[in-house]
Amino acid sequence: MEKLNKLYEGKAKEVYKTSDPNCLIVSYKDDATAFNGEKKGTISGKGAINNQLTNHFMQMLEKNNIPTHFVKEISKNETLVKKVKIIPLEVIVRNLAAGSFSKRYGVEEGTRLKKPSLEFSLKNDDLGDPLINTYHILSIGLATEFEIERIEKYAFKINSLLREYLLKFDVELVDFKLEFGKTPDGKIILADEISPDTCRFWDTHTHEKLDKDRFRRDLGGEKEAYFEMLKRIIGK
Repeated sequence: MEKLNKLYEGKAKEVYKTSDPNCLIVSYKDDATAFNGEKKGTISGKGAINNQLTNHFMQMLEKNNIPTHFVKEISKNETLVKKVKIIPLEVIVRNLAAGSFSKRYGVEEGTRLKKPSLEFSLKNDDLGDPLINTYHILSIGLATEFEIERIEKYAFKINSLLREYLLKFDVELVDFKLEFGKTPDGKIILADEISPDTCRFWDTHTHEKLDKDRFRRDLGGEKEAYFEMLKRIIGK
């Protein structure tokens, strides 16, 4: 399959057309950003790690009846995916209080929530990805009630599967962001990525941060944290 012109470039990935109209190539970059792009940097090797971890997780989820856009890993940095229309919502699932949740609600970071929470953000960098509720989503026409219910069902199932899977590697899934897309026939599937860029991963024993929070909070050791996740999950 031939790689054609670039369709889109985001903060962490580039997307290319292919000779197959139903498929795209996603290329992961080493660029790192935080706070809606206000903080910028580079984490050497991050792109390849995020690509490989995302594909590993998506294949695990596919085996557990979660439909995803994954088709085939082409190289360490590139993956062939199904072409979808992204629903402009960020779906955040939380198991422990951290980050903006702790600040917003005054819950101490690390507090285990009585049950997982789910929130939606409008995927719009210019507006700062504001929180949005289901009434707003329906009013604006971003998704239907059926689509919202399907997304919520998938998100909680993904959370259960990932939490259980990661515990085998002494990794706590604190919270994470998902994005979903629609195939040409209207099917909702998981898209984007599942990586240290989009998840908070903590060591279950030490609570050491193994994700992009090391970059956000100037903790140092970003590269080492990403490589540690790769080593634990895939063994490289």
